[in-house]
Parts: sequence; structure tokens; C-alpha cells
Amino acid sequence: MKTFRRDHISIEVDEQWKKETPTALLTQVATAVLRLEDAPDKEVTIVIGNTMQIQALNRVYRNVDAPTDVLSFSAREGEEDFVSAPEAENYLGDVIIAFPIAQRQASEHGISIAEELALLTIHGLLHLLGYDHATPKEEEIMFNRQKALLAQCITDANRKNEPTA
Repeated sequence: MKTFRRDHISIEVDEQWKKETPTALLTQVATAVLRLEDAPDKEVTIVIGNTMQIQALNRVYRNVDAPTDVLSFSAREGEEDFVSAPEAENYLGDVIIAFPIAQRQASEHGISIAEELALLTIHGLLHLLGYDHATPKEEEIMFNRQKALLAQCITDANRKNEPTA
């Protein structure tokens, strides 16, 4: 794993996909989402791994023996019964993305791998921030917010790439 860290965002990328993973973009997206969700000081780790890793995590933590595109692990789950170290106070948790599944989904949706990874990053972060899609109403709220955040992040990224006069 290769680790990239900037501000409150740490990104760990499996060596196999480090050249194809837009770590700067994912850092920008994560930073923007946290800012737009009023959590700018929160810290997260994003892991870009393989299908076997995410299937194993899915099996152990969700009792689903199948791969998935993204999983989120909140550092705050069960915290009412657990005293955490003061330095961990701002740590939200981890977002784990299966690169091969993201790559397949990008191809199926006719978008770039960068856009699919950005979307999955947003989705995972929203889970860490308390959003869910277990009911139709929750799904509507979460997916509308996800869509709005993706649009905002793309706009912000495009602005950063515009030439200055």
C-alpha cells in the first residue's frame, strides 16, 4: 500500500492501482465534502484496495459473502460505551473502495474511473457523517445529497484547473 496524506485526509492505495488512482482529486473531494457538511476538521482514511479485501470485510462486518464497491467504517460507532483517546476525537473513520469494481462500474456508466472513485468517496463519507439508504426516504435524501456534492466537487475541480488571467 502506498499512503498519501494531506490535511485531514489520508489515502492508502494498493500498489497495483496507484498510477490510476487520482489521489489529489480524491483529497479535494473529501475535503470539499467535509467542508460542505460542516465537518471541516474531521479526519478520514480512504483505502483503495482489491475485490478480495472488500469481500472479506463485507463477510466479517456485514455477514455478506460478496464483494461490494464501497464500505464505510465509522470510528464513532458504539462510542457511547467506549472512551477514545483525545487525539482521535476528530477521526470519523475509514472508507474502503474496491478499485476493480469501481473500474467496472465506471465503464458500465460511461464515466471516467476518477469520477466513479469520486462518487464512491462521497458515498462512503456520507455514511460516516450519518446518512443511510436503508429506507426509500433515507435513500432519496442520501442520493440527492450525493448527487449535489458530486456536482459541486466537479465544479470546484474545474475551477481549480481553469487558467488564470
